[in-house]
Amino acid sequence: MALAFIDGRDREQCPACGFIAFRNPAPVGLAVIEHEGQLVLIRRRAAPLADYWAPPAGYVECGESVPEAVRREAREECGLDIALDGLVGVYSQADVDVLIVAYRAHSTGGRLIAGDDASDVRLFAAGRPPAQTSPQGGTATDQWFFKVVEDITARWRPA
Repeated sequence: MALAFIDGRDREQCPACGFIAFRNPAPVGLAVIEHEGQLVLIRRRAAPLADYWAPPAGYVECGESVPEAVRREAREECGLDIALDGLVGVYSQADVDVLIVAYRAHSTGGRLIAGDDASDVRLFAAGRPPAQTSPQGGTATDQWFFKVVEDITARWRPA
């Protein structure tokens, strides 16, 4: 692979066959879940934001839609079945290789339990989410994901 200026950008291209390796962000689905009138957050086991509280989220896999991925990740990470209530927003940043599609959701069944990517799961009442400081010295992804979590959980924070 060699760098070539294609469509206004430097891109990797195979000099022999002309194949262009496009770098595209990986889609991540995220659920801001209300359960029993409270906000569901997991304590993340791995990066980004390891040991931080955040809504359940994960990569969209081939063969599933973003809403299907959001429901799957909620079940895997916090044990709840959910229904999606609407789009919160789509988040991206130029120096981060993921794109987050965030939904509002409510629980429809299951049992609250920390799953595969969570070391803990808890419910937080409105106005009482965990106080967390911005990651110091973290990666660009950590810094950005922290801002996204702060934004999408803003309505649960004290006024």
